[in-house]
Amino acid sequence: MIKFLDLKKQYLEIKDEVDEVIFDVIENSAFVGGKYVEEFEKNFANYIGVKNSIGVGNGTDALEIALWSLNLPKESEVLVPANTFIATAEAVSRNGLKVKFVDSNKYYQINTKSIEENITENTSTIIAVHLYGHPANMRQINEIAKKHNLKVIEDCAQAHGAMIEGRKVGIFSDVATFSFYPGKNLGAYGDGGMIITDNDELAKKIRMYSNHGRSDKYMHEFEGRNSRLDGMQAAILNVKLKYLDKWLEKRNYVAKRYLSEIKNPLIKLPKVADNIYHAWHLFVIQVENRDKFREYLTKNGIQSGIHYPIALPKLKAYEYLKFDCTKFKACREDKYLVSIPIGEHLKNSEIDTIIDVINSYKGE
Repeated sequence: MIKFLDLKKQYLEIKDEVDEVIFDVIENSAFVGGKYVEEFEKNFANYIGVKNSIGVGNGTDALEIALWSLNLPKESEVLVPANTFIATAEAVSRNGLKVKFVDSNKYYQINTKSIEENITENTSTIIAVHLYGHPANMRQINEIAKKHNLKVIEDCAQAHGAMIEGRKVGIFSDVATFSFYPGKNLGAYGDGGMIITDNDELAKKIRMYSNHGRSDKYMHEFEGRNSRLDGMQAAILNVKLKYLDKWLEKRNYVAKRYLSEIKNPLIKLPKVADNIYHAWHLFVIQVENRDKFREYLTKNGIQSGIHYPIALPKLKAYEYLKFDCTKFKACREDKYLVSIPIGEHLKNSEIDTIIDVINSYKGE
């Protein structure tokens, strides 16, 4: 079986380094905070090209804390892409804010025309998700935000290392968030997240809030929460960060082969915008009768996934919004989406097989 994701293979390639830092963390009892977290925060900030990087418990916490830090008017509207993981919308509701869905464009990113159409006097923020590793159109998003005096958050959970005109995503907004869930391009061996910003005051506020609102031990300036990146995950991520660019190169190599060699008219391939560097967290195609196609892949020894099978406005969780998304591209395409294997774990022979099997699919 050609695996969709192979975290064990990735671990075995860097086993000695990972095992060493795990032992170091245990030897030094540096489980919460300390030098391993500080070192990773510094290295990650340098990698992205931002001043402040604050480790938190997970990517969802990162979004919730980022929204909290902006001190948005209660019950104001936050624009969220209709096609993304629920955590993006969840974080909005958890802050006492209102979710308002907007459509996606031909690159599966938040549609700037739909943003404009859905802005009201109650809108406070735009969350741009760099879905599947493809950067959103941050230039236009920021122009719209400036015009309407809105805040901008980048959800970079799937886009570690992706770039717009040579600059890494995460620097094009008021505050940006990352997830280090194990399956991400830069993944921990458990949960983890990061919040980044160039605003020093915002960074100080975020760091305090994520650590019980304290400036020093037992010195609590306000009520916060407990969301900290632990030392073990930070040490592991610090090792993996050194390999991220190499892994992204392999993902781009695989994607380039798929885009040039998959030539089945039954398969709709993803589009890539100019002047961006794609992180290719996922390679998402469209095909009719998705279940039949996935069964075909499985029979031919290829794992696959769906990201995401139901557009957010159609979920039971958001029935209360009574949101009509029948005109949304995202709500029409969700039934066709299929993710095929992509990653540094793939051998050339496996890439050949995937391409041959997909090109041989008859849909019958």
